This record gives sequence, C-alpha cells and structure tokens, in this order.
Amino acid sequence: SSRVLWTLAVTQLFQPYSKYPACYKDISFWIPKETPFNENNFFEMIRTHAGDLVENVQKVDEFKHPKTGETSLCFRILYRSMDRNLTNEEIDAIQFAIRKDVPESLGVRLR
Repeated sequence: SSRVLWTLAVTQLFQPYSKYPACYKDISFWIPKETPFNENNFFEMIRTHAGDLVENVQKVDEFKHPKTGETSLCFRILYRSMDRNLTNEEIDAIQFAIRKDVPESLGVRLR
C-alpha cells in the first residue's frame, strides 16, 4: 500500500516539460481609478490569442499613482512550444494582437 501511495505521489509531481527555449514578453498598462480589473479576464484574453503557446503569465510589478489613483500593472508572459522552436515573428504577432485587444476589452491604457 505504501508503494501505491509513493507511485501516486511521484505521478502527481511530474509535469511534462519542453526541450525548446522560452520567449518572454512583458505588457504594462494603467488601470483607471474607476475601472474594475479582473486578472482572470486578462489571462483568458491572452489564452484566446496565444492558446497553448502560453506557459505562464506572472505579475511582475504593481504601482499605484499617489496623485491620480491609477494602478499600473506589468505582466510577464512566457511563451513556449512543446514541439518546436518559436520564432520572434510568431510571438511578436501574438503580442501585437494582445496589445491591441487589452485596451478595448479591459478598459485600460497601455504604457
């Protein structure tokens, strides 16, 4: 029984990884004081544009302007494919589409 538990524990810890390099891109924007912002909506929008090429999205900076009350956020997007190298042109096109959609969909202003 302990062998079964150990096997289950090891199986749950293992996650497939890619042998191909990652590509990191940042996106920063201002959230107006009166605009509600939901990170999950932002993550879903990224997934819509990039699909399975997005491995991780992480907030790397947050700043609240003392005079305007606006909040600035910066997110780092990690792109990686499980089966091939990604090109800069391919990732730049996805990043451009995300940057175009963010202000329209979320009511924020790009930095």
